Amino acid sequence: MRLSIVVSTHAAEFQAVALKGDFAAGVAKVANWGYDGVEPAIRDPSLVDAAELEDLVSSLGLVVPAIGTGQAWGEEGLSFTSDDPAVRTAAIQRVRSHVPLAARLDAMVILGLIRGITPEGQSHERSMDFLVEAIRECAALAAETGVRFALEPLNRYETDLVHTVAEGLDLIERVGAENFGLLLDTFHMNIEEPEIEASIRSCGDRIFHFHVADSNRWHPGAGHLDFGSILETLSATGYEGFVSGEFMPLPDADTAAERGIAHLRHLEAKG
Repeated sequence: MRLSIVVSTHAAEFQAVALKGDFAAGVAKVANWGYDGVEPAIRDPSLVDAAELEDLVSSLGLVVPAIGTGQAWGEEGLSFTSDDPAVRTAAIQRVRSHVPLAARLDAMVILGLIRGITPEGQSHERSMDFLVEAIRECAALAAETGVRFALEPLNRYETDLVHTVAEGLDLIERVGAENFGLLLDTFHMNIEEPEIEASIRSCGDRIFHFHVADSNRWHPGAGHLDFGSILETLSATGYEGFVSGEFMPLPDADTAAERGIAHLRHLEAKG
């Protein structure tokens, strides 16, 4: 099992990121704790030195499985489903700007909060149409470089658009792009799915990436989720990608990151 953890390239407002602020220091800690990869949360790729990031990660023996984009929504309000065409265009352009960096790092691009929420006065159906159009446009560009996109079903308290694996699979059908799949997150699944394992099985080879946080959004092992069963089910689908930690920095960032990997490695050793 290859493990990674989300690290923000700047002091992000999003709470469920254990490590944020000093990116280089955070990545060094990640390597020291025994993670195999780092998942950078990047609001704007134009503010990141790609060569420096690549050199830092590779010098520590790490890889980058995926790049997060959600802070562009949280801090700038960019959204695929805004009722303002200029905002939708800016969101698409921002996500497209992640593609060269992702291609350089052999990483996928995550579509989470940047999908937005349905604005007042706009129908859910219209929002979904905007979402499909945006993903198609991004996926078409990325296909030329081999970069994949992974949309993360999010819980009902964060968005009204795509909560479950079933809804995500429907979206995949509508988009119709081979380089578009899903990112499953155990925290969101615990809220929205009747049975996490059944939902994982139903997704099969459309699982492009996988996030772990416990039921309380703390690190794995701090809540009531059965990660032994969850990870066994994930493996049975043939998934060979990374399992990436995205959880709250509680009781503090370092402790969360260390306890998270310790719990997952313990389960792995038990078989």
